[in-house]
Amino acid sequence: MNRIEQAFRQLTAVDGKAFIPYIMAGDGGLSCLVERLQLLEKFGATAIEVGVPFSDPVADGPTIQQAGIRALKNGTNLKDILVELSKARELVQIPIILMTYLNPIYSLGINRFVQEAQSAGVDGCIIPDLPMEEEEIILPQFLKAGVELIRLVTPTTPVERVRKISSKGSGFLYTVTVKGITGARGEFDGGLNAFLQTVKQVSPIPVVAGFGISNEEQIAELTKYCDGVVVGSKIVELFAKNNITELETFMSVIKRTSAKI
Repeated sequence: MNRIEQAFRQLTAVDGKAFIPYIMAGDGGLSCLVERLQLLEKFGATAIEVGVPFSDPVADGPTIQQAGIRALKNGTNLKDILVELSKARELVQIPIILMTYLNPIYSLGINRFVQEAQSAGVDGCIIPDLPMEEEEIILPQFLKAGVELIRLVTPTTPVERVRKISSKGSGFLYTVTVKGITGARGEFDGGLNAFLQTVKQVSPIPVVAGFGISNEEQIAELTKYCDGVVVGSKIVELFAKNNITELETFMSVIKRTSAKI
């Protein structure tokens, strides 16, 4: 069983909610990646999403874009990230999920990427610019390697398409909360809760909300309707400021939230 599926089964057994922090590999230098992964695990992360810097991201907001630019200036590339993740896997037990666009994968080579991701202990991969209709370019390799393809749905995805997308795989369904890019938001669209409820009703796999989530109130509200959250810009910002104390305090929110639900 994939580590992602195991993690969610363990949460279900205790009525817990997932907290998946996102970090940009190479922001602050690749040498700190392993340490940051260990820190996030220590602070209670269910899994960790590791971003691959890319020059032309289509889903990233300003905070993550700037982190990607800093990482690229540090010379970060997909091949070296996978080397560091292989080191991390000896020390980190929770699932590691890679978030990358197709271009870096093509540049490295699809077969080589999947093989090296498997060797590095990567459990899942999010590819925002890979539509369901084009999955066959990489899905057979993922299936053979035991790497879970994490698929996305958005507030504009029709219900039948949500049903079809969520019927694939056994990880979780990444449910985008906004009609736009990542980045902290003060509030969400009024129809978001109903959308999450609908997705939860039709999806046979766990539903995780992401994009724009940055405070305890949002997490407490959204996790009433889904199985957990991904938090990116807030985590990236705290690491950039080296504010580890606030990071630990913020990540404890999911424990408090789960206790209230």
